[in-house]
Amino acid sequence: MKSILSRVAPIAVGLTCCAGWAAAADTVNQGTELRPATAFATISDNRVRSVALFSEAGKVIQSPRCLNCHPVERRPTQGNDLHAHVPLMHAGSEGKGIPALPCKSCHGPENHATLAPSIPSIPGNPRWGLAPASMAWQGKSLGEICAQIKDPDRNGGRSLAQIYKHLATDDLVGWAWRPGEGRKPAPGTQVEFGLLIQAWIKSGAHCPRS
Repeated sequence: MKSILSRVAPIAVGLTCCAGWAAAADTVNQGTELRPATAFATISDNRVRSVALFSEAGKVIQSPRCLNCHPVERRPTQGNDLHAHVPLMHAGSEGKGIPALPCKSCHGPENHATLAPSIPSIPGNPRWGLAPASMAWQGKSLGEICAQIKDPDRNGGRSLAQIYKHLATDDLVGWAWRPGEGRKPAPGTQVEFGLLIQAWIKSGAHCPRS
């Protein structure tokens, strides 16, 4: 931990561009708690219900906590405004940085406090890295993201059942609800999100048109 903070804390203190992160976190996603999957049970049309369920799950999928790790360019973004990662980073061939500057240079197995007001904490997870390029989401409509999630050629060869398991139980996905000091968690909980995805699949896994 000491080695990580000794490299990052001096950078963090000088990043005046990021000074508003903690304050911004209080406003992003306000009023976007997830409605439970059961709230859509009265919609009789399967397609309409399915689209409504995925649209609700989209509050998580399109939150900054997810979008920052799903950039269209192979460069991560940060904060609630999706600004460029500081220092500038590239995903490399495996989504974990380049040999000279791997993600693990700063990102450890868990979140760490920095004691710096500009960046209160550094995110962490044992598998920290970017989503595959085929799952880039930033700037895309919810319908386009939905199509990506369903497509085995772009989702790592996963079936819908495996997609559910990944989204509902994966600890790296779960980081979005435990993002560390200075960041607004994704709406709801991972359990609620998983139940929405499960109900979406059971209703036919239909996608929004846009």
